[in-house]
Amino acid sequence: MSDQSIKELVDHYIHVSFSVNKLAEGMVKGQIGLDLTNDQHYTLRYINKVGSCTSSELAAVFDVKKSAITAIITRLWEKGLILRTRDENDRRVVYLTLTEKGNELFQKTEERIQALVESIITKFDQDELVQFLKTYDKLKEILLERKSRVE
Repeated sequence: MSDQSIKELVDHYIHVSFSVNKLAEGMVKGQIGLDLTNDQHYTLRYINKVGSCTSSELAAVFDVKKSAITAIITRLWEKGLILRTRDENDRRVVYLTLTEKGNELFQKTEERIQALVESIITKFDQDELVQFLKTYDKLKEILLERKSRVE
């Protein structure tokens, strides 16, 4: 492959990646509404999935500094969406769980996001969707491998 065609492919990838991410984030935000930021929703989503976690676990999962997670957790706690529970054996450890209000808000926003994503993925036929997801998973694995080599 020539240097020119590689440059064109790189440019195309960057353009499409940026556009898709911007459009998707905006559409998700539209479904979440004014109650939450996208990061707050993703945090509620993760806590809902695992049931209980720590802020250190969230920082690792989202690959951000603990201070960024602390800010998100504080806002969610102030809104009454999460509960902080200290570990009985180690008071330094704080477990995060969803409150009933947090679970209700998560379920409501998740239903809207599911409907949005369903309306998009049904535009693909089954084979296209399976191939796209396999390719996207492969991209994620390549990026994770590259990241682990850099660290």
